[in-house]
Amino acid sequence: MSIFDKLRDSISGSVPYAKHAGIELNTLSEGRADATLPQQDTTMNHIGTQHAGAMFTLGEAASGAAMAGCFVAVLSSIRPVAARADIKFLKIAKGPIQANATVSRASEDLLAELDAKGRVLFNVGIDMSDDDGQTVAQMTVDWHVSKRS
Repeated sequence: MSIFDKLRDSISGSVPYAKHAGIELNTLSEGRADATLPQQDTTMNHIGTQHAGAMFTLGEAASGAAMAGCFVAVLSSIRPVAARADIKFLKIAKGPIQANATVSRASEDLLAELDAKGRVLFNVGIDMSDDDGQTVAQMTVDWHVSKRS
């Protein structure tokens, strides 16, 4: 089992609200993560499609996992905070939704800046798609990571 598999297993279910929404963290690597939001009664809106809040939670969870993949070697010594998020809903989202998150910068650059300045700001882009591969939403989460004092 790789360090990323261990991190994925550790993160999965650790955020109570994401667990409540049924979000499944599928894969995690250095700066990338994929997660799924299943279609279930608790994530639906009044018209029978995925609720915007559940989709936001999916995107934030995937972005956090991708961010953690960049900092896996120093995770216990940092404080990550999602500082800002933007989401664009492009199509009605039916069925399970897949989120693919990618950190905007290389891990080496982020770690070097964290070491030099004690903090680093960057964003994670997330594409969300349905079972047909159609993009239903796009999201960006800005992360602020600092060294613990």
